[in-house]
Amino acid sequence: MQVYWTLIRRELSSHFCSWTGYVVIACAAFLFGASFNNLIVALKAQATDRPVTELFYGTIYFWMIVLLAPPVITMRSFAMEKSSGTFETLMTAPVSDAQVVLAKFTGALIFYILLWLPSLGSLAVVRYYSRDTTLLDPATIGTTFLGVVLLGFLYMSMGCFASAMTRNQIIAAMVSIAGGAALFLMSFIAMVFSTQTGWEAQLLSHVGLIEHMKDFARGVIDTRPLVFYLSLTALFLFLTFKVIESRRWK
Repeated sequence: MQVYWTLIRRELSSHFCSWTGYVVIACAAFLFGASFNNLIVALKAQATDRPVTELFYGTIYFWMIVLLAPPVITMRSFAMEKSSGTFETLMTAPVSDAQVVLAKFTGALIFYILLWLPSLGSLAVVRYYSRDTTLLDPATIGTTFLGVVLLGFLYMSMGCFASAMTRNQIIAAMVSIAGGAALFLMSFIAMVFSTQTGWEAQLLSHVGLIEHMKDFARGVIDTRPLVFYLSLTALFLFLTFKVIESRRWK
């Protein structure tokens, strides 16, 4: 376990000791500000019965962060190790392949979660100046943040898999963006079939990321999205492990 946490600290330091990590933080902060501004404008224009969390986390800015931040965060995970020549040194150290994969995934996920913490401050500002203690229910904020973390699970594992398959960070980021965008676009296809009752509609409803996030932002926790995100996360981490394991036989 000590080795595992050492690898996590090493992964986190690689994000905070490079300009890439601070560029991601700055871009995310800018998009948070744009989303917060849209939220204030929408609340001033007219009253709404939709939860504030749904208004804040349902914007295009939110999805830009979800789709673009994970590829940039994870593109360094394995690709940079391979291009710099430190990957062979890491793999000959007394650590298992599973520890390396899980540590890099965990480190990237922790950085991703820290990236979203300022958004909670924006919601706190809205609650403070609205003078309405019932405007933002802590349970609803909790379920919303759970949805954000589950999206991070999926996209971080996908990014680690893309990074493990190449030694070029740009290629890893592009592959991860393409895969994430394809999964996101399936949400729009699910909306088209939402009024139908066939098996296609039922299947697509399980991959509707937008609808999943709307439910989380409304304070609704459904076990089906939980199984979906955790299953795909486990699949991509398993594939990443197999890619790393295969290098020992080359």
